[in-house]
Amino acid sequence: YKRQVVIHPVAHASFVMETPAGTFYVDPVGGADAYDGMPMPDFILITHHHGDHYDPDTLSGLWHDNLAMITNPEVFEKLPEEMKAKTRSLSNGDQGEARGLPIQAIPAYNTTQDRLNYHPQGRDNGYVLTFGDFRVYVSGDTEDTPEMRALEGINLAFLCMNLPFTMDVEAAASAVQEFRPAVVYPYHYRGRDGGTQDPQKFAELVGDASEVKMGNWYG
Repeated sequence: YKRQVVIHPVAHASFVMETPAGTFYVDPVGGADAYDGMPMPDFILITHHHGDHYDPDTLSGLWHDNLAMITNPEVFEKLPEEMKAKTRSLSNGDQGEARGLPIQAIPAYNTTQDRLNYHPQGRDNGYVLTFGDFRVYVSGDTEDTPEMRALEGINLAFLCMNLPFTMDVEAAASAVQEFRPAVVYPYHYRGRDGGTQDPQKFAELVGDASEVKMGNWYG
């Protein structure tokens, strides 16, 4: 699977992942035009309702009849009926599937006192996708939670880092040193008011715990 997975960074939290099981669009925002030239989505994953992760207009522009979508319950409730019919809602900890592909919803939440209002515990998702023996973790917006640190057998991870909304590079790298994905992409690493985290510093802190790969998220 490793050789057959192709990552296309789009922007910030949005990316496209081609796999033998189909093409995944993760948190697609920015308008359907941002995806021109990409393979059509077979699956769409949405982690939570914030505007840099969930955009109804982008979804409408990408929508077709052979899609399978996974969202958290809050996004599911916002969807029009035609989309709900093709969507599976997963709550934190749920194990579900889309077209036979196992998908687990990993809790995504803030733990630092002054950040708790951004992503309260119990609402938002990260995801683990399992393709045979190849496992992909998408963090969504979260800090370095016990659930993240307890992950096992992750081949490919996408890890958020920006302040004040998620976590800094030190926390993200510390988590990676614990759950040790084979490959990790830092993503979602710019924020407002100087909240940018440096992916190169993240890579230095990770050291040899994982292979850090960079994507062109910010153009």
